Order: sequence, then C-alpha cells, then structure tokens
Amino acid sequence: MRILAIVLGLAATAAGFGLFVHGITRIVAVVRLGRPEDGRRSDQRGKRWATMLRETLLHTRMLQWSRNGIAHWFVFVAFAALLFSLATAYGQIFDPAFALPIIGHWVVYEWLSEIIAWLSLLGILFLIIYRQIQRRKGRHSRFYGSNAGQAYYIEATVLSVVICVLLLRGLEYQLLGEETTRWHFPLSSFLMPGGMAYDSVAHAIRIVALIKILISMAMLAVFGLNTTMGVGWHRFVVWFNIWFRRDASGTPALAALQPIIIDGKPLDFAELDDLDENATLGVGKVEDFTWKGLLDFTTCTECGRCQSQCPAWNTGKPLSPKLLITDLRDHAYAKAPYLQAAEEARGSLGTAVLEEAERPLVGPIQVTEGHAGIIDPDVLWSCTSCGACVQQCPVDIEHVDHIMDMRRYQVMIESEFPSELNGLFKGLESKGNPWNMNARRRMDWAKELDFPIKVVGEDVEDLTEVEYLFWVGCAGAYEDRAKKTTQAVAELLNTAGVSFAVLGNGETCTGDPARRSGNEFVFQQLALENAETLKEAKAHKVLVTCAHCLNTLKNEYPQVGVELEVVHHTQLLNRLVRDGKLTPVAPPAGSVAGRTITYHDPCFLGRHNQVYDPPRELLSVIPNSTYAEMPRSRERSFCCGAGGARMWMEEKIGTRINLTRTDEALEALDGHADGRTDGQAAIATGCPFCRVMLSDGLTARQADGQAPESVEVLDVAQLLLESVRRR
Repeated sequence: MRILAIVLGLAATAAGFGLFVHGITRIVAVVRLGRPEDGRRSDQRGKRWATMLRETLLHTRMLQWSRNGIAHWFVFVAFAALLFSLATAYGQIFDPAFALPIIGHWVVYEWLSEIIAWLSLLGILFLIIYRQIQRRKGRHSRFYGSNAGQAYYIEATVLSVVICVLLLRGLEYQLLGEETTRWHFPLSSFLMPGGMAYDSVAHAIRIVALIKILISMAMLAVFGLNTTMGVGWHRFVVWFNIWFRRDASGTPALAALQPIIIDGKPLDFAELDDLDENATLGVGKVEDFTWKGLLDFTTCTECGRCQSQCPAWNTGKPLSPKLLITDLRDHAYAKAPYLQAAEEARGSLGTAVLEEAERPLVGPIQVTEGHAGIIDPDVLWSCTSCGACVQQCPVDIEHVDHIMDMRRYQVMIESEFPSELNGLFKGLESKGNPWNMNARRRMDWAKELDFPIKVVGEDVEDLTEVEYLFWVGCAGAYEDRAKKTTQAVAELLNTAGVSFAVLGNGETCTGDPARRSGNEFVFQQLALENAETLKEAKAHKVLVTCAHCLNTLKNEYPQVGVELEVVHHTQLLNRLVRDGKLTPVAPPAGSVAGRTITYHDPCFLGRHNQVYDPPRELLSVIPNSTYAEMPRSRERSFCCGAGGARMWMEEKIGTRINLTRTDEALEALDGHADGRTDGQAAIATGCPFCRVMLSDGLTARQADGQAPESVEVLDVAQLLLESVRRR
C-alpha cells in the first residue's frame, strides 16, 4: 500500500502540475494578444500593492454582501492556509506519523488549522446551500447563465478537501495515542472511534492523504484543461487583475470614461489625420481589446453580482454584464489559435476555430445565414452606464469601459447604432445641445427671475470677479422641469449671497451623451470647444445641477487639458445651510399637511462620484417632513434609465427602467404603494435626467391609477427653496 500510494501521489502531482503550468502558459499567451495599455496600469506601485492585498486578504469588495463575503473569506483562508496540510499529506503517504519540520505538533498551529478547517466547512456548506436557493429563482438568480457544472465541481472539491483535513486530524489523534492529548486536537479528537489498531490507523491515514492529494491534483489538471473556467482560475489571476486596476487607490473603474488607446497612448484627435490607416477606433474584434480587457474576461468568477444589480437585466432586457464578459472570454480563447497561428498556416486549423474567427464581435446572435455575432446589438445598446456592475464586481472587472469601446467602433467605424441617436448627434453637432434647440434660448430660464443673472463677457469680464461659474447644462437651460431646478438654485444662491455667473449662450453640451453613446468625434468637438471657453473665462470653481455634467467636467475634461473644482448643487447648498446662510423654516402649524420624501440616488452623482450624504442631509433639515429610504439606495441604487444616452433611445424590450424605479419610490413612500395617502409626498432627486425619467414614470402610474395625484417629483433644491421662502 505504501509504494502504491507514493507512486499514485507523485504521478498525479506530475500530471496535475504539468497541465496546470500548461494552462498558465495558454492564459498568458491569450492575454498578450490584447493591445498595449498606457503606463498608468503600473503607476504608484506602493498603492497598488496595498490595494491588492487589502481587497484580496481582507475581502473588502466581497464583503459588500456580508454573509456571502464572510463565508467566502473562510474558504479563501482555508485554501491558502491549508496548503500546509497538503504538504503534510505528501509526507504521510511515506510515513503516517509525519509532521511538518520546525512546526511539528506546535499547539498554536494545530488549533489554527482545526479552527480554519471547521469554519471553511461551514463556509462552503453555506455557499452550496445559497447557490441551490438562488438557482430556483430562474432568471432572477444571479447565477442564471453561469456554468453550474464547474461551480458544483469547485464546491465539491473544497468540501472534499476540508473533510479530508478533518479526518486526517482525527486519525492523527488516534495514531499518536498516549504521545498527545486532546489539547492538541481540540476540534477533531472525537471524529474517530477509540481503540483502533495502530496499523489500521496508519493505513487509513495513507488512504485519506492520498485521496486529498488526488483531489487537489485533479483540480489543477481540470484548471489546466479549462482555461475559461473562471470560477477556478480567478483564485490565481485575480491578484494580477486587481494590481493592474485602473485606479491604484482602489476606487472602482467608474466616473471618467477612458480615452481611446492607440499603441499604448491616448488618441490625440488633433492628430487624427496622421493616424495609421490600420488603427482601430474602439473595439471591433476581440483582439482590439487591451491586454487588461482580456485579463478582465479571464478573471470573471461568474458570481453574477453584476447581473443582480444591472437595471437592464432586472427589467427583462438581454444585457447581463456577467454573460457579456463570459461571452467575450469564451470567444477570445476560442479564436486565440487563429490569432496565434502564422497567416499561411491558418487554413489548416480546425473548422471550429475558423468559424469562430469569422464571427463578428457585435452582431445578431440569431441568424439564418452567415455567422452569429458574439454580442447582440440589443445587449450592447441596453447599457445605461450606471456602473452598478463595476461597483459590485469583487474582482475589479471594468464592464462599462469595454461596452463603451464596442459602442465607439459601432458608431465611428461601422455607423451601426440605434436610429434615435441620429437626432441626438445632429443636435449636438449643429446646436450644441441634445434637444436640437436654438442656442440663443439658453438664457430663457433666467427671464422669470426677479433678480439679474450675471453673464461672463457681458456683466463680468471673467470668472475671477465671482466665486462660482454656474454651469447650467442643456437640461437646465431647455427642459421645462429641469429649468425649475436651475431657477431654484439661482434663487438660493442669491439669498445666501453667493456670487456667481453663467456662460450664457457661450455654454454648450459637455458631450456626455455623445461619449456614452460611442461618438467620440462629437465628444471631442464639444469638449475642446468648451475647454477653450472655460480657459478664456478663467474658470476654476464650477457649480452644476446635472450629475452628468458634474462627472464630465470633473473627471473627463482633464483629458482635454482642463482642471476644475466641480461642485454639485446639493453639496454647496448643504454647506450654506450648515453655515447658516440658508435657513429652512417650518410652515405655520396646521397650514400644510406633512410631506413624506424619498430620495433617488442619481448614478452619476452617487456611484460614479460618491456623493451620497449631502442630498440626504439637506432633506433632513426640511421642516414638517418625513424621510423614507428606498431599499435599493446609495451604492446599490437602481438606475432611472437615462444614462448611457438611453434618454434618447426607446425601450422596446422588457419593462421600462423608469417605471420600475418609480414603483420602488412609491413603495418607499408610506401608504402610497396601493394608492392611499395621508398627505403630500415627493420623490426627490439631484439630477435633471433622473427627474425627467421619474416624472414620466410617475405620470404613467398616476394615469393608470397606481399612484395618487399628491405625489410629485422634485429636485432637492426645490424642496429646500420652498422652506427657505417662508422666512
């Protein structure tokens, strides 16, 4: 038995490690097919090491789902710490009484190994049960579409290894007999019956140790043979994916959309005419992704956290961030042999490889002729760029960047995009706003105010004469509901004595809708025009009411050479209230019914820019009101449906996102979900896009009798102004 155990154990080890190393080389070869990145992926190395160690060892991203994160942490720790038990198992097939050198039977090590083993057992059992409960939810399960067989294999492997560790501990206690005490085997001494013969115990130890080795080596072999097995490989590649993340500090890959990268450098549109004719704008083939993109695809664990939070998926649309990533991964690895082969040798490749190479990256997946696409257009254009997928991903995959890169190619190279975007692009190019309104009407919102609004170039020479540039935005200037927010903010600033000026007709769209719809040409045109205007006006501190303007001016305009201090109106107004420059006043007793307020977090204010508290603090000081938080709020807030240029595209599939969010808001307003009301109620927000979408959703629900007429959608600034006016 001893010889057989040694031979089998060493043979399995050689095969397992051999296949595993082969798998590593294949993964590295595929990742290297990607285009070069710019040098920022390896900057601030100290921060990168700290972030990587924090996210992996402490599971900071995993713990966004606390119970699952804790369970996974114990399994993770066991996987690392119990490698010592694997080393012990190799020694035990030679000598059942083997103990690790130096460590030996050190009581601290023995206690830790048993505690970890038992907690890992509980952790994996919890995760197994959780998966089974989830899978019964069908499409509503975050594991829907994941490779269940691979997940079950990993769970069975972890469970089996932990059981082997505990059995070996119990057998070791019996083998040592009088040489030890229960003190050294606190949680395993009871696992085996007493009175077993020494030879029987030794024989059992060899068998269990061999089983543990075979299970472990089989796992390595399976990994090596299945390079797309993200549920297995993530434990090895996630360290690199986190280290090479976009932001060294650990901030998720949100806020700024990354520029187009050509030969490892951001594309300078001023030099577009000098660009090599073979250069690709965006991503049209899987090899057009950068190496970090291909590493992202390899790292996906198929956990489905992104899918569970995606507003498109949750409203019946075909976009699942998880499935998009895994489809790209599977295609990359299936096409890799074609890309790696010399051009003259490609004809000899297998039919399956050649057919995979012919498939378009973006195209209908259900076709009667030709090759099915990898990513269906309905999938690509369902994204609102809300960032929920990126926020939730425990392995730092940058879903939004990849989606927007594919959109760029479709728009700028293929001219394939939803027809509704033609009007958007036309308005942005010719009129400087997405509504195609006359640029001379940008100041119409100010005509209803009873105090003057200073305009740069007319009332002030430049912005050094005032404290803030008030960036009104296209919605704030042209959209009737958003104009009320603009007027409210202007009145509050005037009341507080804050000096500000606007650009008037010199302001144009920041370009957010163009960039998020893939039209980088138009974005650059608008951004460079605005950059020149802002520099001439000597802009430094900018106040905005639109979350999309905030994100673009603050995070994306540095790419065109403009650095600004950008403040959202809820942040400034909150500061003014704290400083006593604005004082909310309660209405006279009995004159106005109490109001219930719930707040919707705009994605580009919250998730993308981490502004969560100022709006809530403002609402908390509104007299005679009660606040009701929505279940999906803050980091997990549900999108209104307007981002990613979806504001200008029709929702033809599934339920409208704004209706779903409106329903959630109504449910949060006490007594309003079923039409009952004891007073006024408001859905508050801090973004004109959100206000339009939620107002439309509320109007639809009121029209069909599912919402009372007393509910309204208002900006936080309007609610504050209402109380300040009572002075």
